[in-house]
Amino acid sequence: MKITIEPTTQVIDIGGGLQARVWEGRTEDGTPVHLLITRVAVSKDEPGHVHERFARELTEQREPTVAWPARLIL
Repeated sequence: MKITIEPTTQVIDIGGGLQARVWEGRTEDGTPVHLLITRVAVSKDEPGHVHERFARELTEQREPTVAWPARLIL
């Protein structure tokens, strides 16, 4: 399965002292999905300009389409 995702502005408490940013996207066949992501990183082996570009792009966030907390499928 392949999923294309975008970060939203919403960060939620997922318990145990952890917070997760809500990301939204679609699978290859168009199924809408929501992801709760606690960490995103670039490999330490990547050159500095890659880290800088990634950090810049990560600040591009949109408002979520779903009000959280929503029903989770675990």
